[in-house]
Amino acid sequence: MKIPFQKLCFLVVVLMANRLFADNRILLITQAHAHNDYVHAHPLFDALDNGFCSVEADIFVTNGQLLVAHELSQTKPGRTLQKLYLDPLRERVKENGGHIYTNGPQFTLLIELKQDWRLAYPALHSVLTNYTDVLSSFSDGVEHTNAIIAIITGHQNQTMFAGETIRYAALDGQVSDLDKNPSPLLVPWISGNWKAHFLWKGAGAMPEADLRKLQTIVARAHKQGRRVRFWNAPDNPNFWQAMHVADVDLINTDNLPGVANFFRQSN
Repeated sequence: MKIPFQKLCFLVVVLMANRLFADNRILLITQAHAHNDYVHAHPLFDALDNGFCSVEADIFVTNGQLLVAHELSQTKPGRTLQKLYLDPLRERVKENGGHIYTNGPQFTLLIELKQDWRLAYPALHSVLTNYTDVLSSFSDGVEHTNAIIAIITGHQNQTMFAGETIRYAALDGQVSDLDKNPSPLLVPWISGNWKAHFLWKGAGAMPEADLRKLQTIVARAHKQGRRVRFWNAPDNPNFWQAMHVADVDLINTDNLPGVANFFRQSN
């Protein structure tokens, strides 16, 4: 059945209005990160429905495709970085006036290279150059901010950017990078293995020694213009509260609705 043009226009307006209304009802979760986001029932969309502004995708290069999975044996044809993340994010940007959420903050796509960067990064770089309309870029010591910033973690090395006059990604750093102090335009955040740095397991009060160490790491990172995230960490409300109070920028979680509810109640 052919839909009259005027009715079609009306339906488009209604859909856009519903999207705007939905975005305005969502509390944007800017202090949390959707760890291994792709394992959820609806990759990316579960995070978006809960207001997350940072998600993670692990990739393997297989037969020329960037396949999203935690293990190589779990890869499936068609579950590509483009299909699960880059394409739907681009659509959101088009729908929401240049943002993932209407008038929302820059969105972070953390991409973990599960293979050596010499194999993985050239393939990733080739794909990212097809999304320059939505990705932040870096050139001549300046960030050209866009709707999405891609940050690369895993098997990466800053030498992989050699020869690029414009790059479309930044790097995930480590706690040890605070001693080296690379440009925050290259390393805008650091990710630490919680269990490698702290004894606290998330129950009861954090020991004073761990708290002082955490405060030092956060203060140093913020002074250098970086955000802080810890992986391999407890994932419960007591831990989230401690990270929130300590001003840790990104609470790493697999519990999207739990963290969203935590911040709704904190608000």
